[in-house]
Amino acid sequence: QLQASGGGLVQPGGTLRLSCTASEISLNMYVIAWFRQAPGKEREGLSCISSSDFSGNPDGTYYADSVKGRATISRDNAGNTVNLQMSSLQPEDTAVYYCATNLGAAACWYGALSPNFHDYWGQGTQVTVSS
Repeated sequence: QLQASGGGLVQPGGTLRLSCTASEISLNMYVIAWFRQAPGKEREGLSCISSSDFSGNPDGTYYADSVKGRATISRDNAGNTVNLQMSSLQPEDTAVYYCATNLGAAACWYGALSPNFHDYWGQGTQVTVSS
């Protein structure tokens, strides 16, 4: 099961690092994506990272325009963790953040930012940006 953590209350302009861990699968074998969902809005794909074993572009990354330039996704394979660091946070970044994977996929591409692409989700972690 995937588990997202690291959420909390942060002031506008602040930085947060979210972590996605798993107890039963090796995250480095699969594409991992981060999503968020604000109240009353659809789930939005933010970023993904390819499998470390992907022959095409191992650990390749992709970012949605909404977070490009202020988000960094990375792997800590020793810790079986995928991190998403976000900076310059604003109130509109307030949402529940989720990590997800498709256990049959290795590549990160824009299609991996569609919620329908993934079949394995963790519970979310709340991020609130407020002064």
